[in-house]
Amino acid sequence: MGSEAIAGHAAGVPFLALAPAGGARADAPVVLAWHLADPPRTEAAFAVAVPLDGLDAWRIYLGLPLYGTRLPEGGMDEIMRLASEDVVLNLHGPTAEGAAREAGPALAELRERLGLGDGPLGVLGGSIGAAAAQLVMAESGLQVAAAVLVSPLIRLRDAVAAGERRYQFGYTWSPASEAVADRLDFVARAGELAGVPTLLVVGEEDDEGFIAAARELAAARGADAELALIEGMGHALAEEPGIDQTPHAAQADRRATDWFARHLA
Repeated sequence: MGSEAIAGHAAGVPFLALAPAGGARADAPVVLAWHLADPPRTEAAFAVAVPLDGLDAWRIYLGLPLYGTRLPEGGMDEIMRLASEDVVLNLHGPTAEGAAREAGPALAELRERLGLGDGPLGVLGGSIGAAAAQLVMAESGLQVAAAVLVSPLIRLRDAVAAGERRYQFGYTWSPASEAVADRLDFVARAGELAGVPTLLVVGEEDDEGFIAAARELAAARGADAELALIEGMGHALAEEPGIDQTPHAAQADRRATDWFARHLA
């Protein structure tokens, strides 16, 4: 990270903020970022993996509900237990929907504390953090000018199927979890995301479900979206414990930085 980090909590949400490369000013763009559930799975680790160095914008990394400093008692073991009980209703839904719900209040408080003006707003999300970013685009009322989605969760049913293949389990859908899946189906909701230039960064070694959903969303979004495949990259952007920038993350970072530089100018 090329800028000195400012860390704390805003409206109860843990954050790490990096000032614009050109210095703080009222018209500077702002990028809100949400990390993955896989490594890097904290706001600080995501800021190392995808720092957007050199971007003349505030970069504000927000912690997801149930992760980082908000892990439930029992840590990642408890996360795995919750997932085995009901991965949609216990994890995917509360994490993505909670992060999207928190975004407006957190940004409002940060505008006051950091002196943020009314510059263009971008969103950056990885995996489940990308689902949160898309909910912000579709539902929050915040005017998003550009988005970058890395290893994105685009269609929840595909993500659950990928988990079934990875962990050798079968998920039983219920009316409640089907409702969450409908809300987190951004191929079906592509029209609600229209008009926001969006870069989809996907690893060629990611699960087939994530790749297929990204292709379908790019096709549905048309000129609004661009798909970038990274050779050799899987779903995660880091190895455990997830605090270093891998070569694949560096590639994703360069693409994201270039995209925001183009579309947040």
